[in-house]
Amino acid sequence: MQRINEDIKTGQLKNIYLLYGEEAYLRKQYRDRLKSALTDEEDTMNYNYFEGKDVSSGAVIDLAETMPFFADRRVIIIENSGLFKQGGETLAEYLNEPSATSYFVFVETEADKRSRLFKTVSAKGTAVEFPVQSEETLQKWVLGMIKKEDKKISASSLRHFMEKTGTDMENIRKELEKLMCYCMEKDTVTEQDIEDICTHRVSNHIFDMVNAIADKKQKAALNLYYDLLALKEPPMRILFLIARQYNMLLQVKELKTKGYDNKRIGEKVGLLPFIAGKYAVQASKFSGGDLKSALEACVEAEESVKTGRMNDVMSVELLIVKYSG
Repeated sequence: MQRINEDIKTGQLKNIYLLYGEEAYLRKQYRDRLKSALTDEEDTMNYNYFEGKDVSSGAVIDLAETMPFFADRRVIIIENSGLFKQGGETLAEYLNEPSATSYFVFVETEADKRSRLFKTVSAKGTAVEFPVQSEETLQKWVLGMIKKEDKKISASSLRHFMEKTGTDMENIRKELEKLMCYCMEKDTVTEQDIEDICTHRVSNHIFDMVNAIADKKQKAALNLYYDLLALKEPPMRILFLIARQYNMLLQVKELKTKGYDNKRIGEKVGLLPFIAGKYAVQASKFSGGDLKSALEACVEAEESVKTGRMNDVMSVELLIVKYSG
């Protein structure tokens, strides 16, 4: 990120940039910053945008070889093409010696570092990864935005907010915007404010549901399931999320057994340390055998729906009853 900031600041822009990684908010932010630095907003003649898996390398190369119209640059942004996983060989060959007037910005969630296209872009331009940000980075970011609004928040309230929103920066930004509007007349943001206005994510419902199952609180577990159905969540998606939760708990339990602390566990499974801690506590309520059995039951429930032996709503309900009884 620092390299891109420096390029924009000095005006020494590269012909090729790749922005990749799981953090969509940062990818979009730097995509837009590069676009603004490379081309005038009103110049539609020399700006081309491609998105999706059907991007034609031939069409892109033809455009790149076309001289810009009354401008110094032709800017081409290619997003979510999948070319950095497969099919990017033709473009990789061209980018070894591209037109000097053409500037490329690739934006991808995933990129195979072994691919020819990735190696070419890294050698000829700049590749920047935007991973899920650390707990410390996210908290500093949130605190900075709260400070700009001349408000305060306690450490415990901040943690509660992060638990509610997760690690997705776009979701954090939206929820914080709502929270700031809600607390417009207040100096300090409280946990109750967060509880009142911030959206409870589906994944939080699933976590709470599995907790209720582990504690044998069948009524609470079923109520959470019915709440999700009321929110128009498809039963098969709920089943998928339950299975994912059990799979995550199994991984966390195995890592805890090996002596890993919460920070290392979080790094291994893609969770913030304090969230990994919550998962470790939940995982301790199950044996490894219980978790494997629950995962197998999820597969069986899905199969019973696909083969028509049971309807989707009932299959998930019976799964919850079985393990919370």
